[in-house]
Amino acid sequence: MEEFSNLHLVALLGFIVAGIFGFVGNKTHFCSMGAISDVINMGSKGRMGAWFLAIGIAILGAQFLFIQGLVDLNASIYLSPNLYILSYVLGGILFGVGMTLAAGCGQRNLIRIGGGNLKALVVILVLGITAYTTMRGLLALVRLNWVYAVNADLTSQGLHDQSLISYMGALLKLESTEWLRKIIGLLIAAGFITYAFKHKEFRNSLDNIIAGVVIGACVVAAWYITGYLGQDDFDPVTPQGMSFIGPTGNTISYLMTFTGAQINFGIAVVLGMIIGSFLYAIMSNSFRIETFSNRSEMVSHLVGAVLMGFGGVLSFGCTIGQGVTGMSTLAIGSVMALASIIFGSALTMKVQYHILDEKGFMEALSTSLSELLLPWRKQAT
Repeated sequence: MEEFSNLHLVALLGFIVAGIFGFVGNKTHFCSMGAISDVINMGSKGRMGAWFLAIGIAILGAQFLFIQGLVDLNASIYLSPNLYILSYVLGGILFGVGMTLAAGCGQRNLIRIGGGNLKALVVILVLGITAYTTMRGLLALVRLNWVYAVNADLTSQGLHDQSLISYMGALLKLESTEWLRKIIGLLIAAGFITYAFKHKEFRNSLDNIIAGVVIGACVVAAWYITGYLGQDDFDPVTPQGMSFIGPTGNTISYLMTFTGAQINFGIAVVLGMIIGSFLYAIMSNSFRIETFSNRSEMVSHLVGAVLMGFGGVLSFGCTIGQGVTGMSTLAIGSVMALASIIFGSALTMKVQYHILDEKGFMEALSTSLSELLLPWRKQAT
Protein backbone atom coordinates (compact mmCIF):
# COMPACT_ATOMS: atom_id res chain seq x y z
CA MET A 1 0.00 0.00 0.00
CA GLU A 2 1.31 3.44 -0.95
CA GLU A 3 2.55 5.54 1.98
CA PHE A 4 0.33 8.44 3.04
CA SER A 5 2.47 11.43 2.07
CA ASN A 6 2.21 15.20 2.36
CA LEU A 7 0.70 15.28 -1.14
CA HIS A 8 -2.06 12.94 0.01
CA LEU A 9 -2.76 15.09 3.08
CA VAL A 10 -3.08 18.19 0.91
CA ALA A 11 -5.36 16.32 -1.50
CA LEU A 12 -7.54 15.01 1.34
CA LEU A 13 -7.97 18.46 2.85
CA GLY A 14 -8.69 19.89 -0.60
CA PHE A 15 -11.37 17.23 -1.10
CA ILE A 16 -13.01 18.18 2.20
CA VAL A 17 -12.97 21.92 1.51
CA ALA A 18 -14.31 21.38 -2.02
CA GLY A 19 -17.00 19.12 -0.60
CA ILE A 20 -18.16 22.01 1.57
CA PHE A 21 -18.08 24.30 -1.48
CA GLY A 22 -20.11 21.82 -3.53
CA PHE A 23 -22.64 21.26 -0.76
CA VAL A 24 -23.19 24.99 -0.17
CA GLY A 25 -23.04 25.82 -3.88
CA ASN A 26 -25.88 23.39 -4.57
CA LYS A 27 -27.88 24.54 -1.57
CA THR A 28 -27.61 28.26 -2.38
CA HIS A 29 -27.75 27.92 -6.20
CA PHE A 30 -24.54 29.95 -6.48
CA CYS A 31 -23.79 30.63 -10.14
CA SER A 32 -21.54 33.35 -11.55
CA MET A 33 -23.13 33.09 -14.99
CA GLY A 34 -26.52 33.39 -13.33
CA ALA A 35 -25.27 36.45 -11.46
CA ILE A 36 -24.38 38.17 -14.74
CA SER A 37 -27.70 37.10 -16.25
CA ASP A 38 -29.62 38.55 -13.30
CA VAL A 39 -27.92 41.92 -13.78
CA ILE A 40 -28.28 42.00 -17.57
CA ASN A 41 -31.83 40.67 -17.86
CA MET A 42 -33.49 41.74 -14.61
CA GLY A 43 -31.27 44.38 -13.03
CA SER A 44 -31.02 42.20 -9.91
CA LYS A 45 -27.67 42.24 -8.09
CA GLY A 46 -28.32 39.62 -5.41
CA ARG A 47 -26.24 36.78 -6.86
CA MET A 48 -23.61 39.22 -8.10
CA GLY A 49 -23.36 40.35 -4.49
CA ALA A 50 -22.62 36.77 -3.43
CA TRP A 51 -19.81 36.55 -5.99
CA PHE A 52 -18.37 39.91 -4.98
CA LEU A 53 -18.59 39.10 -1.27
CA ALA A 54 -16.59 35.93 -1.97
CA ILE A 55 -13.98 38.03 -3.78
CA GLY A 56 -13.76 40.51 -0.91
CA ILE A 57 -13.35 37.79 1.72
CA ALA A 58 -10.78 35.97 -0.41
CA ILE A 59 -8.73 39.16 -0.79
CA LEU A 60 -8.75 39.79 2.97
CA GLY A 61 -7.80 36.21 3.78
CA ALA A 62 -5.13 35.75 1.11
CA GLN A 63 -3.45 39.08 1.82
CA PHE A 64 -3.46 38.34 5.56
CA LEU A 65 -1.76 34.99 4.94
CA PHE A 66 0.82 36.70 2.71
CA ILE A 67 1.54 39.53 5.14
CA GLN A 68 1.94 37.06 8.01
CA GLY A 69 4.45 35.10 5.94
CA LEU A 70 2.31 31.97 5.93
CA VAL A 71 1.71 31.74 2.17
CA ASP A 72 3.96 32.98 -0.62
CA LEU A 73 1.45 34.24 -3.17
CA ASN A 74 4.34 35.22 -5.46
CA ALA A 75 4.97 31.52 -6.07
CA SER A 76 1.50 31.07 -7.59
CA ILE A 77 0.73 31.19 -11.32
CA TYR A 78 -1.19 34.45 -10.94
CA LEU A 79 1.73 36.74 -10.06
CA SER A 80 4.11 35.88 -12.88
CA PRO A 81 6.10 38.88 -14.17
CA ASN A 82 4.86 37.94 -17.66
CA LEU A 83 1.64 39.81 -18.36
CA TYR A 84 0.03 37.78 -21.15
CA ILE A 85 -2.38 40.49 -22.23
CA LEU A 86 -3.94 38.74 -25.24
CA SER A 87 -4.22 35.49 -23.30
CA TYR A 88 -6.11 37.06 -20.41
CA VAL A 89 -8.45 39.10 -22.60
CA LEU A 90 -9.11 36.63 -25.42
CA GLY A 91 -9.31 33.67 -23.05
CA GLY A 92 -11.63 35.54 -20.71
CA ILE A 93 -13.99 36.57 -23.50
CA LEU A 94 -14.09 33.03 -24.95
CA PHE A 95 -14.74 31.61 -21.50
CA GLY A 96 -17.54 34.11 -20.89
CA VAL A 97 -19.16 33.21 -24.21
CA GLY A 98 -18.73 29.50 -23.51
CA MET A 99 -20.20 29.49 -20.02
CA THR A 100 -23.28 31.32 -21.31
CA LEU A 101 -23.80 28.81 -24.12
CA ALA A 102 -23.26 25.92 -21.70
CA ALA A 103 -25.62 27.38 -19.08
CA GLY A 104 -22.92 27.67 -16.45
CA CYS A 105 -19.19 27.77 -15.75
CA GLY A 106 -17.02 24.81 -14.78
CA GLN A 107 -17.79 25.13 -11.09
CA ARG A 108 -21.54 25.26 -11.68
CA ASN A 109 -21.50 22.26 -14.01
CA LEU A 110 -19.56 20.20 -11.47
CA ILE A 111 -22.26 21.00 -8.92
CA ARG A 112 -24.95 20.07 -11.43
CA ILE A 113 -23.32 16.69 -12.00
CA GLY A 114 -23.72 16.02 -8.29
CA GLY A 115 -27.40 16.83 -8.67
CA GLY A 116 -27.87 14.29 -11.48
CA ASN A 117 -27.57 16.58 -14.52
CA LEU A 118 -26.24 14.55 -17.46
CA LYS A 119 -25.99 17.67 -19.61
CA ALA A 120 -23.42 18.98 -17.14
CA LEU A 121 -21.54 15.67 -17.32
CA VAL A 122 -21.19 16.06 -21.10
CA VAL A 123 -20.04 19.67 -20.65
CA ILE A 124 -17.41 18.71 -18.06
CA LEU A 125 -16.04 15.86 -20.17
CA VAL A 126 -15.68 18.05 -23.28
CA LEU A 127 -14.38 20.99 -21.23
CA GLY A 128 -11.78 18.80 -19.54
CA ILE A 129 -10.55 17.18 -22.75
CA THR A 130 -10.29 20.58 -24.45
CA ALA A 131 -8.46 22.06 -21.46
CA TYR A 132 -5.97 19.18 -21.37
CA THR A 133 -5.42 19.50 -25.12
CA THR A 134 -4.75 23.21 -24.65
CA MET A 135 -2.31 22.58 -21.81
CA ARG A 136 -0.38 19.64 -23.23
CA GLY A 137 -1.80 18.66 -26.60
CA LEU A 138 -2.29 20.05 -30.09
CA LEU A 139 -3.94 23.29 -28.98
CA ALA A 140 -0.91 24.04 -26.80
CA LEU A 141 0.87 25.05 -30.01
CA VAL A 142 -1.68 27.81 -30.55
CA ARG A 143 -1.38 28.93 -26.95
CA LEU A 144 2.41 28.97 -26.81
CA ASN A 145 3.29 30.19 -30.31
CA TRP A 146 0.54 32.71 -31.02
CA VAL A 147 -1.38 33.82 -27.96
CA TYR A 148 1.54 33.98 -25.52
CA ALA A 149 3.50 35.97 -28.09
CA VAL A 150 1.62 39.10 -26.96
CA ASN A 151 3.40 39.44 -23.63
CA ALA A 152 4.54 42.36 -21.49
CA ASP A 153 7.69 41.37 -19.59
CA LEU A 154 7.40 43.40 -16.38
CA THR A 155 10.97 42.64 -15.33
CA SER A 156 12.07 45.16 -17.94
CA GLN A 157 10.28 47.76 -15.81
CA GLY A 158 11.95 46.58 -12.61
CA LEU A 159 8.95 44.57 -11.40
CA HIS A 160 9.24 41.01 -10.11
CA ASP A 161 5.54 40.23 -10.27
CA GLN A 162 2.29 41.58 -11.71
CA SER A 163 0.51 42.46 -8.49
CA LEU A 164 -1.23 45.80 -8.27
CA ILE A 165 0.76 46.46 -5.08
CA SER A 166 4.13 46.03 -6.80
CA TYR A 167 3.06 48.23 -9.70
CA MET A 168 1.85 51.02 -7.41
CA GLY A 169 4.92 50.67 -5.22
CA ALA A 170 7.18 51.14 -8.23
CA LEU A 171 5.08 54.06 -9.45
CA LEU A 172 5.37 55.77 -6.05
CA LYS A 173 9.03 54.69 -5.75
CA LEU A 174 8.50 53.01 -2.38
CA GLU A 175 11.22 50.84 -0.87
CA SER A 176 8.70 48.83 1.15
CA THR A 177 5.15 48.06 0.10
CA GLU A 178 3.92 46.39 3.31
CA TRP A 179 1.74 49.28 4.44
CA LEU A 180 0.61 49.93 0.89
CA ARG A 181 -0.49 46.30 0.65
CA LYS A 182 -2.50 46.58 3.87
CA ILE A 183 -4.21 49.80 2.82
CA ILE A 184 -4.90 48.93 -0.83
CA GLY A 185 -5.88 45.35 -0.05
CA LEU A 186 -8.31 46.52 2.62
CA LEU A 187 -9.80 49.20 0.37
CA ILE A 188 -10.33 46.87 -2.59
CA ALA A 189 -11.83 44.15 -0.40
CA ALA A 190 -14.07 46.70 1.30
CA GLY A 191 -15.22 47.90 -2.12
CA PHE A 192 -16.37 44.42 -3.16
CA ILE A 193 -18.04 43.74 0.18
CA THR A 194 -19.75 47.14 0.19
CA TYR A 195 -21.08 46.52 -3.32
CA ALA A 196 -22.65 43.30 -2.07
CA PHE A 197 -24.32 44.67 1.04
CA LYS A 198 -25.59 47.90 -0.46
CA HIS A 199 -28.10 45.97 -2.59
CA LYS A 200 -31.35 44.92 -0.94
CA GLU A 201 -31.69 41.78 -3.08
CA PHE A 202 -28.44 40.52 -1.56
CA ARG A 203 -29.11 41.55 2.03
CA ASN A 204 -32.53 39.90 2.00
CA SER A 205 -31.18 36.55 0.81
CA LEU A 206 -29.53 34.38 3.46
CA ASP A 207 -28.49 31.94 0.73
CA ASN A 208 -26.52 34.65 -1.08
CA ILE A 209 -24.79 35.73 2.12
CA ILE A 210 -23.91 32.13 3.02
CA ALA A 211 -22.63 31.46 -0.51
CA GLY A 212 -20.38 34.52 -0.49
CA VAL A 213 -18.92 33.82 2.95
CA VAL A 214 -18.36 30.09 2.42
CA ILE A 215 -16.90 30.34 -1.09
CA GLY A 216 -14.56 33.15 -0.07
CA ALA A 217 -13.48 31.16 2.98
CA CYS A 218 -12.94 28.01 0.87
CA VAL A 219 -10.53 29.89 -1.39
CA VAL A 220 -8.62 31.20 1.64
CA ALA A 221 -8.53 27.67 3.08
CA ALA A 222 -7.13 26.39 -0.23
CA TRP A 223 -4.31 28.95 -0.06
CA TYR A 224 -3.53 27.90 3.52
CA ILE A 225 -3.60 24.17 2.74
CA THR A 226 -1.34 24.37 -0.31
CA GLY A 227 0.76 27.38 0.66
CA TYR A 228 1.43 26.52 4.30
CA LEU A 229 0.50 22.95 5.17
CA GLY A 230 1.74 21.78 1.77
CA GLN A 231 5.22 23.20 2.14
CA ASP A 232 7.00 19.97 3.00
CA ASP A 233 10.76 19.77 2.42
CA PHE A 234 10.43 16.54 0.43
CA ASP A 235 7.00 16.92 -1.22
CA PRO A 236 6.42 20.67 -1.72
CA VAL A 237 3.14 21.82 -3.24
CA THR A 238 2.74 24.91 -5.41
CA PRO A 239 0.56 27.46 -3.57
CA GLN A 240 -2.83 27.54 -5.24
CA GLY A 241 -6.40 28.47 -4.49
CA MET A 242 -9.42 26.94 -6.16
CA SER A 243 -9.75 26.60 -9.92
CA PHE A 244 -11.71 24.19 -12.10
CA ILE A 245 -10.54 24.28 -15.73
CA GLY A 246 -7.04 22.82 -15.79
CA PRO A 247 -7.85 20.56 -12.81
CA THR A 248 -10.86 19.14 -14.68
CA GLY A 249 -8.59 18.11 -17.56
CA ASN A 250 -6.09 16.63 -15.10
CA THR A 251 -8.90 14.74 -13.36
CA ILE A 252 -9.97 13.05 -16.59
CA SER A 253 -6.35 12.10 -17.28
CA TYR A 254 -5.98 10.82 -13.70
CA LEU A 255 -9.05 8.62 -13.94
CA MET A 256 -7.86 7.15 -17.25
CA THR A 257 -4.31 6.44 -16.01
CA PHE A 258 -5.13 5.76 -12.34
CA THR A 259 -2.64 2.96 -11.69
CA GLY A 260 0.26 5.07 -12.91
CA ALA A 261 -0.95 8.49 -11.82
CA GLN A 262 -0.81 10.49 -8.61
CA ILE A 263 -3.62 12.55 -7.17
CA ASN A 264 -3.04 16.23 -6.46
CA PHE A 265 -4.90 19.11 -4.86
CA GLY A 266 -6.69 20.23 -8.04
CA ILE A 267 -7.96 16.74 -8.86
CA ALA A 268 -9.20 16.28 -5.29
CA VAL A 269 -11.04 19.60 -5.48
CA VAL A 270 -12.87 18.59 -8.67
CA LEU A 271 -13.96 15.28 -7.14
CA GLY A 272 -14.88 16.94 -3.86
CA MET A 273 -17.15 19.44 -5.61
CA ILE A 274 -19.17 16.64 -7.19
CA ILE A 275 -19.43 14.59 -3.99
CA GLY A 276 -20.39 17.60 -1.85
CA SER A 277 -23.12 18.56 -4.30
CA PHE A 278 -24.31 14.96 -4.49
CA LEU A 279 -24.61 14.75 -0.70
CA TYR A 280 -26.79 17.86 -0.61
CA ALA A 281 -28.94 16.56 -3.48
CA ILE A 282 -29.54 13.27 -1.64
CA MET A 283 -30.18 14.93 1.72
CA SER A 284 -32.60 17.46 0.22
CA ASN A 285 -34.27 14.93 -2.08
CA SER A 286 -33.43 17.15 -5.05
CA PHE A 287 -31.39 14.61 -7.04
CA ARG A 288 -32.89 14.44 -10.53
CA ILE A 289 -31.63 12.94 -13.78
CA GLU A 290 -31.77 15.64 -16.46
CA THR A 291 -30.88 15.26 -20.15
CA PHE A 292 -30.83 17.40 -23.28
CA SER A 293 -34.29 18.35 -24.52
CA ASN A 294 -33.29 18.82 -28.18
CA ARG A 295 -30.37 18.86 -30.62
CA SER A 296 -29.98 22.63 -30.52
CA GLU A 297 -29.49 22.59 -26.75
CA MET A 298 -26.87 19.86 -27.04
CA VAL A 299 -24.93 21.73 -29.74
CA SER A 300 -24.97 24.89 -27.66
CA HIS A 301 -23.61 23.06 -24.61
CA LEU A 302 -20.88 21.33 -26.64
CA VAL A 303 -19.69 24.55 -28.25
CA GLY A 304 -19.78 26.26 -24.88
CA ALA A 305 -17.74 23.48 -23.29
CA VAL A 306 -15.02 23.74 -25.96
CA LEU A 307 -14.83 27.52 -25.57
CA MET A 308 -14.61 27.21 -21.78
CA GLY A 309 -11.88 24.57 -21.94
CA PHE A 310 -9.78 26.56 -24.41
CA GLY A 311 -10.55 30.01 -23.03
CA GLY A 312 -10.18 28.96 -19.41
CA VAL A 313 -6.62 27.73 -19.97
CA LEU A 314 -5.72 30.86 -21.93
CA SER A 315 -7.04 33.14 -19.20
CA PHE A 316 -5.35 31.07 -16.44
CA GLY A 317 -8.65 30.35 -14.74
CA CYS A 318 -12.42 30.58 -14.61
CA THR A 319 -14.96 32.62 -12.68
CA ILE A 320 -13.54 31.10 -9.48
CA GLY A 321 -9.95 30.43 -10.61
CA GLN A 322 -9.37 34.00 -11.78
CA GLY A 323 -12.57 35.64 -10.54
CA VAL A 324 -11.99 34.81 -6.86
CA THR A 325 -8.64 33.01 -6.40
CA GLY A 326 -6.68 35.18 -8.82
CA MET A 327 -8.36 38.36 -7.60
CA SER A 328 -7.32 37.49 -4.04
CA THR A 329 -3.68 37.92 -5.11
CA LEU A 330 -4.45 41.40 -6.52
CA ALA A 331 -2.90 40.35 -9.84
CA ILE A 332 -3.38 42.73 -12.77
CA GLY A 333 -3.94 39.77 -15.11
CA SER A 334 -6.76 38.51 -12.90
CA VAL A 335 -8.53 41.87 -13.16
CA MET A 336 -8.21 41.72 -16.94
CA ALA A 337 -9.44 38.11 -17.09
CA LEU A 338 -12.41 38.72 -14.79
CA ALA A 339 -13.51 41.82 -16.71
CA SER A 340 -13.19 39.89 -19.99
CA ILE A 341 -15.21 36.94 -18.68
CA ILE A 342 -18.03 39.23 -17.56
CA PHE A 343 -17.93 41.11 -20.86
CA GLY A 344 -17.99 37.92 -22.96
CA SER A 345 -20.91 36.51 -21.00
CA ALA A 346 -22.91 39.75 -21.02
CA LEU A 347 -22.32 40.22 -24.76
CA THR A 348 -23.54 36.68 -25.50
CA MET A 349 -26.69 37.20 -23.45
CA LYS A 350 -27.51 40.42 -25.25
CA VAL A 351 -26.88 38.87 -28.67
CA GLN A 352 -29.17 35.96 -27.79
CA TYR A 353 -31.87 38.39 -26.72
CA HIS A 354 -31.69 40.43 -29.91
CA ILE A 355 -31.70 37.30 -32.08
CA LEU A 356 -34.91 36.25 -30.33
CA ASP A 357 -36.19 39.70 -31.30
CA GLU A 358 -35.73 38.58 -34.93
CA LYS A 359 -32.54 40.48 -35.65
CA GLY A 360 -29.78 38.96 -37.76
CA PHE A 361 -26.56 37.91 -36.01
CA MET A 362 -24.44 40.87 -37.19
CA GLU A 363 -27.15 43.37 -36.31
CA ALA A 364 -27.63 41.71 -32.94
CA LEU A 365 -23.87 41.78 -32.31
CA SER A 366 -23.58 45.44 -33.32
CA THR A 367 -26.50 46.46 -31.16
CA SER A 368 -25.20 44.47 -28.20
CA LEU A 369 -21.71 45.97 -28.44
CA SER A 370 -23.22 49.44 -28.58
CA GLU A 371 -25.33 48.77 -25.49
CA LEU A 372 -22.36 47.48 -23.51
CA LEU A 373 -19.66 49.90 -24.66
CA LEU A 374 -21.79 52.99 -25.29
CA PRO A 375 -24.65 52.66 -22.78
CA TRP A 376 -25.41 56.39 -22.83
CA ARG A 377 -26.59 56.10 -26.43
CA LYS A 378 -29.34 53.71 -25.35
CA GLN A 379 -30.33 56.08 -22.57
CA ALA A 380 -30.43 59.00 -25.00
CA THR A 381 -32.83 57.18 -27.33
